[in-house]
Amino acid sequence: MFRFRLAPLRAAVLFALGFVVLRIGYRVLFGGGGGTGLVVLDLPRVPLAGPFSHVVLFGPVTTGGIGNAALSALPVAAVILVFGVLNALVDVSRLFARGARRGPLRTVSRALVIAWATFPALLDSVRRVRLAAALRGERTVAALLVPVFEQTIERALALAASMEARGFASVGAVGGACDRPVVLADAALDFDGDWRLEHLDLALAPGTLTVIVGPTGSGKSGLLQAMSGLFQHFHGGRQHGRIEIAGVDRAETPPRDTAGFVGLVPQDVRLSFVAETVAEEIGFALAVRGVAAVIVEQRVREVAAQLGITPLLGRPVSALSAGEATLVSLGGALICRPVLLLVDEPLAELDTEARDRVLRVLDRLAHEAGVCVVVAEHNSREFETFADAWLVLDGHRARMLPPGDQPPNRVGDRSVPSRNARAGHRPCPGSESEAGLRAAVPFAGKPLAGIRGLTVRHGDRTVVDAVSLELAAGEIVALEGRNGAGKSSLLNALALPSTRGTVIVAGQDVSDMHRRNRRRAVALVPENFDDLFFATTVADECRRSDRSTRRRAGPRAGLAPGSTAGTFARLLGHDSAAAAPLLERHPRDLSAGQRLCLAIAIQLADTPALLLVDEPTRGLDAAARSLVGTALERASSRESAVLFATHDHDFTRSFAIRTLHLEAGCLSAELYIGAGASGAASAVGTPGRDKPVTP
Repeated sequence: MFRFRLAPLRAAVLFALGFVVLRIGYRVLFGGGGGTGLVVLDLPRVPLAGPFSHVVLFGPVTTGGIGNAALSALPVAAVILVFGVLNALVDVSRLFARGARRGPLRTVSRALVIAWATFPALLDSVRRVRLAAALRGERTVAALLVPVFEQTIERALALAASMEARGFASVGAVGGACDRPVVLADAALDFDGDWRLEHLDLALAPGTLTVIVGPTGSGKSGLLQAMSGLFQHFHGGRQHGRIEIAGVDRAETPPRDTAGFVGLVPQDVRLSFVAETVAEEIGFALAVRGVAAVIVEQRVREVAAQLGITPLLGRPVSALSAGEATLVSLGGALICRPVLLLVDEPLAELDTEARDRVLRVLDRLAHEAGVCVVVAEHNSREFETFADAWLVLDGHRARMLPPGDQPPNRVGDRSVPSRNARAGHRPCPGSESEAGLRAAVPFAGKPLAGIRGLTVRHGDRTVVDAVSLELAAGEIVALEGRNGAGKSSLLNALALPSTRGTVIVAGQDVSDMHRRNRRRAVALVPENFDDLFFATTVADECRRSDRSTRRRAGPRAGLAPGSTAGTFARLLGHDSAAAAPLLERHPRDLSAGQRLCLAIAIQLADTPALLLVDEPTRGLDAAARSLVGTALERASSRESAVLFATHDHDFTRSFAIRTLHLEAGCLSAELYIGAGASGAASAVGTPGRDKPVTP
């Protein structure tokens, strides 16, 4: 419980200073901060009219007035610092957690635990939204308020759901029957009319791996949450009929009371992390039940060894790669030796090696440990050799495929017109020469963007090492590599150049364009593309984007009203009339594919020469993948190119003209040409490294 942690103290210092600054700003706004001492700013007094005639804004600002305002803020700032020091020395959330298990303040303690754990998310939300504002070219602080609020609420809800599913504050834990993990009899699920599932009849046996497949919005996650109990007891969904989990009536028993035999790995595992270190995260479900620390530690080491993540136990959860985070979340779900394990889209953002590792773990759990494993996944092809049963959701119904049948592949190949490309990049030090590599590949399109010696460092670690490459107009290029290879860092460096190296787009230095606040030559749609949404309707988002573009381009730009809305409709393949109903919806109420197309439309408002997209297919079904791929094709033109980072080889083969591979921050000396045109690929050979390429 006693361990010095710098992060809470740093956060407290920032909030204390922020409060003092706000207090001074308030004093200057209302009354001008007048007083004794030197006059710092001689602002005119602005009296308000009407019912506010007693209020005067601004006025002379003096050193004495600033000092008095700061002194008046010190008591509150001191309280913030005291709590920061306390939280740095003592894990206060554990004290609250003990009070949440018993006693008269149980309900208050539960709320305090969630609030205390959510507090760091506020800082993270501010950081993410500031990055999104920079990517959109937004200046106003007010624009940050809506997304920060939405992200903080999202984190709080995910945290509360995770704690509930892992037994936090349980007072009536029950036992489960191992021989009947899942029984649904004439069950139906309904969530406020948004979606529903009817006539659910199935029974799953121990030692089996069942995969739930279906299009986005069909109810895969909802069905998993109905089995976990979050659907009925946390999200407010309605259940009809009978759902029994390990012999327990799901409608009558909340998730916290079945956490001892039901494990849940949510879709966004990072949002659901409740602890600071990997060891604490894995052991959380036992710790909150009051299990002795020595037993928790022993069990954590057993689970970590089972998953092959023992070296990660002392690492902060914030420092995990996507694959590591998924395995840690699996560990947290396995700590209580569950009868039923529910996993929601575990492969969505993993590279090939991490996917294989997760698949092997799930296979062993089902077929060696005897756990009933239920997985919701778009990438059904990955599970073809592991799954015992397939549950297909389609049109509010669920049907179990007969034994031996396979679901249709979720992502199929398709042909797109072949376009030649020239590729040039600088290999890592010690590899083959850059000149020889470039000479091997002829250009068909005109050079559009050139990156020379681009290096990105995070602290003392080099994450992108002297990368050089060229892109031609009309190209759609895929950037592949393992989790942590530096793909996102490279895209961020191209969009927000502040690192060593040169980025030339359309003949101009991008850094120079940023300094002069010119229209953006490079635009990035980040992996968390929802961060780009600052308004409460799609129409407002489009209007905000148009206003920002006019401000940057100047009054002579000739930007037509509704340009972003028109681009959004075009990316969806709609005319303006067909897209009109979507404009009145909240951006987050769109489907995942539609939201990504909206984010792309916003970033295309400046008509950038280079569009960057980070992980465009994460969590998308086949139809949404096709929609997004077609949108990327429409975004490329004779005057622009698209570069996207992905782990999705099928998507790359279907839509990319060529593929670049990033490994440990360096572009490899091997390129794949025409990797989307017809399913065939050719490798650029280099001395000593010629080998066939399988896209």
